[in-house]
Amino acid sequence: MAELKNDRFLRALMRQPVDCTPVWMMRQAGRYLPEYRASRSQAGDFLSLCKNPDFACEVTLQPLERFPLDAAILFSDILTIPDAMGLGLYFETGEGPRFRKIIRSEADIAALPVPDARADLDYVMDCVSTIRSALNGRVPLIGFSGSPWTLATYMVEGGSSKDFRHVKAMMYDTPELMHALLDKLAQSVTRYLNEQIRSGAQAVQIFDTWGGNLSDRAYREFSLAYMDRIVQGLIREHEGRTVPVILFTKGGGQWLELMAATGADALGIDWTTDIGNARQRVGQRVALQGNMDPCVLYANPQRIREEVATILQSFGHHPGHVFNLGHGIHQFVEPEHARVFVEAVHELSAAYHQ
Repeated sequence: MAELKNDRFLRALMRQPVDCTPVWMMRQAGRYLPEYRASRSQAGDFLSLCKNPDFACEVTLQPLERFPLDAAILFSDILTIPDAMGLGLYFETGEGPRFRKIIRSEADIAALPVPDARADLDYVMDCVSTIRSALNGRVPLIGFSGSPWTLATYMVEGGSSKDFRHVKAMMYDTPELMHALLDKLAQSVTRYLNEQIRSGAQAVQIFDTWGGNLSDRAYREFSLAYMDRIVQGLIREHEGRTVPVILFTKGGGQWLELMAATGADALGIDWTTDIGNARQRVGQRVALQGNMDPCVLYANPQRIREEVATILQSFGHHPGHVFNLGHGIHQFVEPEHARVFVEAVHELSAAYHQ
């Protein structure tokens, strides 16, 4: 593999000195870019884009051609694992992801296989290796997965949900069934991320999109415990270098100390948590990633720069900050505003690293 030319993202995750704060954006390859929309149209649909290594590589690199980002993230979807378990993932226009088979019973859970990540998700691994080769050491490649709780939510609800009626009913009414499902998912995610690392991912992130909708006790038992298990099972060194692990629970600012105790290298935080307060709470145990409200990118360039400056000042003169949005970039953002954001992070952060 080519030598890494820009490693400030990996260095920041390990709380090592950098020349300026590294930055990338969740969903940086996506619908706000006209070139992405063209590629998706050419591929036919979203899943075809994900499952074709050449298209997935093309869209992964598109934002790097526009902006001086410090990392690339694999173009894929968090629901690849349930799809490989035989649930039949498809996307309804305007409705988001759906499954042809829904998990509701003990028999449903017992019938679920733990996928062989290399054989059953080979297209993902082909995408990872293709992208890593195309990057040629330009920036590191991030692999990712959904958390067990988040995957279970989609599998039990059958798609997106506003009230989480079925998944929370299972959790409270038959917790043993929920634990059986989460156990299979934790095994699956661990194997999946380890295979991504073997295929070329240089850091991995676990997206716990729906953990923030749980009560304190339920979060600890049904989300955090399984992410902890995954962290313990991950390959932490590959190609002679540490492979950092990032945990991100959207709406999870109240659990940062518990998340840090898993042994993850970094925690993602959304915009509802002040990053300076978060840093005081976790100290030097972990790096922090975040946390600008994506909606700031609808504002004028000067306002975007001001918000970047505010977050940098809040974090202060400390190692271990990866700048990001607090969640994915929105599809109606002007690409030029994303450029202002990325360039402002590099320009305004340099003074914090002297």
